Amino acid sequence: MQQSVITDKFGRALQDLRISVTDRCNFRCRYCMPREIFGKDFAFLPKEHLLSFEEIERLTTIFLDLGVRKIRLTGGEPLLRRDITHLIERLANLDGLKDIGLTTNGVLLGKMASGLKQAGLKRVNVSLDAIEDETFMKINDSNVKSQPVIDSIIKAKEAGLKVKVNMVVKKGMNDHQILPMANFFKKIGVTLRFIEFMDVGQTNGWDFKHVVTKKEIYQMIAQEHDLEAVDPAYFGEVAKRYRYKGTDIEVGFITSVSESFCSSCTRARIAADGHFFTCLFAGEGLNLKDILRDGATNQELTETIISRWKYRDDRYSDQRTEETAKNRKKIEMSYIGG
Repeated sequence: MQQSVITDKFGRALQDLRISVTDRCNFRCRYCMPREIFGKDFAFLPKEHLLSFEEIERLTTIFLDLGVRKIRLTGGEPLLRRDITHLIERLANLDGLKDIGLTTNGVLLGKMASGLKQAGLKRVNVSLDAIEDETFMKINDSNVKSQPVIDSIIKAKEAGLKVKVNMVVKKGMNDHQILPMANFFKKIGVTLRFIEFMDVGQTNGWDFKHVVTKKEIYQMIAQEHDLEAVDPAYFGEVAKRYRYKGTDIEVGFITSVSESFCSSCTRARIAADGHFFTCLFAGEGLNLKDILRDGATNQELTETIISRWKYRDDRYSDQRTEETAKNRKKIEMSYIGG
């Protein structure tokens, strides 16, 4: 039976859950998993430290009882998790779930798209940071060109999945790709969302001077295209949405740095090893896996989650400064999930 809506110290309800199913990835993007740190000798989580599908399903059921309606599976690269379609099928059939999506770099998506759709997946967010091969290969540091990702995007659409493309923009890295990306995805009718370069984790070399703001990106696109604002689809929607006038094709901006959205954040995260985080920029999480494996009842788990959310006071992006960005310990994106 669903509990009454739970809110944190700022009145923000728990509505969205992001579940990381692996900390591994087949890319080594410079702003996320730089190869000099996440190299051959890096110790990723062993299998026994990952939440099992049964554990993920059990926790998801509890979160649904607490008011969550949307789930996104993340990583690392979630399509690397063996039998991921089986997990999606289990979750998609849970009572109360309205939407289940997945974030991916797209390399494996094309050959898996039909199976993911059949399992019950509704949408995918595909990360693609450049259309030009030289730039994209330099970013992913894995010798992957953009065309395989583009092919996967097209196959995902053909399979009936809703598709959005995410581009992290970093000054001097790929800001020259803003217009080529906008033009290409407008042409093929896929929503593109520009993400301001954020200071997630400790290893991505973040600095304010590397941020290209939403205002700057918008102005670049507006030089060639007429844009009009689109109202948010729901409370807590992250992207600032626009459409190209005369079309239903959208472009969005995720503005965690220049226009923070902490006041409407309704998202919780579970890392691949079962730690529960109430903010993307958190320094530590609550170990739900150990509580699960110690034999806790569903009621005990529910009370633990409610207690953590009720005391939540995260609003890092509202408070970000050069000093906090450099000195605050933060969990890596590949571990906590995007």
